[in-house]
Amino acid sequence: MKIAPKIIALLFASSSVFFTACAAKEKDTSKFSVPEEWSEQYEIATLAGGCFWCMEPPFEDVEGVEAVISGYSGGDEVDPSYQDVAYGRTGHTESVQIFFDPEVITYDEILSIYWRQINPTDLGGQFVDRGQQYRPEIFVHSEAQRAAAEASKKNLEESGRFADPIVVPITEYDTFYPAEEYHQDFYKKDPNRYYGYRRGSGRDNFIEKYWAE
Repeated sequence: MKIAPKIIALLFASSSVFFTACAAKEKDTSKFSVPEEWSEQYEIATLAGGCFWCMEPPFEDVEGVEAVISGYSGGDEVDPSYQDVAYGRTGHTESVQIFFDPEVITYDEILSIYWRQINPTDLGGQFVDRGQQYRPEIFVHSEAQRAAAEASKKNLEESGRFADPIVVPITEYDTFYPAEEYHQDFYKKDPNRYYGYRRGSGRDNFIEKYWAE
């Protein structure tokens, strides 16, 4: 039976099936370990914007960013597994933690990059990925970050770029659990799967529509 390419892309992009199948094939389920000195040397931004595979690349080549780590934030379960998060059992959402030098790049600039990667009007997930485990969220580490995030969100609302309200919550940071090692830099480890998923997810079409300039 011949299946239309668009349907193939959407089936391939469905993370609730594809991510789980991918994870099941991996033998190494060890978690990434964040060096302690990073938190002493750099400021940290913790942001959720749907699939963490897609949230790493926009920040990694930015001057002043030391590292971008995929993981889980916003829930109650301690050190959750990918499978538990993917099935929506934990309250966590896929997130990235960004370690950056504030003397080179500001938190405001980090937020500017963030807004251009997501649909800020959708709290039910992001693009093809649905459920609270893919909700967008900004987890602030300080009152200064909260003020910057609130101002940045207000500026986006007042810009008129989006007809619908900007619904991304700004939440006090609690805990971040790094994801399994094989999720880190997945776009480098398995570019065919990554770009196949990304093309079918609808993310790039959305970004081009609203941020083409």
